[in-house]
Amino acid sequence: MKSNFIIEYIKHPQTIGAVAPSSKYLSENMIKNIDFSRCSVIAEYGAGTGVFTAEVIRHRKKGTKFLVIEQNKNFYNILCKKFGKCRDVFIIHGDVRNLAKYMSKYNIYKIDYIISGLPFASLPSDISDRILASTKRILAKNGGKFITFQYTLLKKKLFERFFDIEDISVALRNFPPAFVFTMISKDKRC
Repeated sequence: MKSNFIIEYIKHPQTIGAVAPSSKYLSENMIKNIDFSRCSVIAEYGAGTGVFTAEVIRHRKKGTKFLVIEQNKNFYNILCKKFGKCRDVFIIHGDVRNLAKYMSKYNIYKIDYIISGLPFASLPSDISDRILASTKRILAKNGGKFITFQYTLLKKKLFERFFDIEDISVALRNFPPAFVFTMISKDKRC
């Protein structure tokens, strides 16, 4: 798996934010603020090879729908092999900016949590703004939460333009260490 990441990082450094898959410690941090007993739909942006995907599938309650969006074709194929037969898991080869379209396709009207592996530090600012604005609109409808990780705090101010930050934790046992942001839309709070 690590060689997949290195190759894809070299080929697509703006859209692949890491040279290695996330650790189990980062995965645990990413899902710790998800109330699996009360959510019915989760989405994942930039699933890579599925480290967070596997954790969500393992912890979600029966009937929880899970939209997994990956733009990289090689990673999408890996995700399909690993999780393509899982019930209520929809693996999508596409752009996260089209989340509303994917929701409509699968008759989903609200999302409780969106987790993200997108590298906001390397994405062009206009793309980051569009992703975050769309995410905010979708989550504001029901007070859902957006959870993402970054290797620095450089994008904290960007996130604060769209969300209230409820929690920032650090996954020290990850290479490199990562900050996990749990946020809620400024338009509606739980």
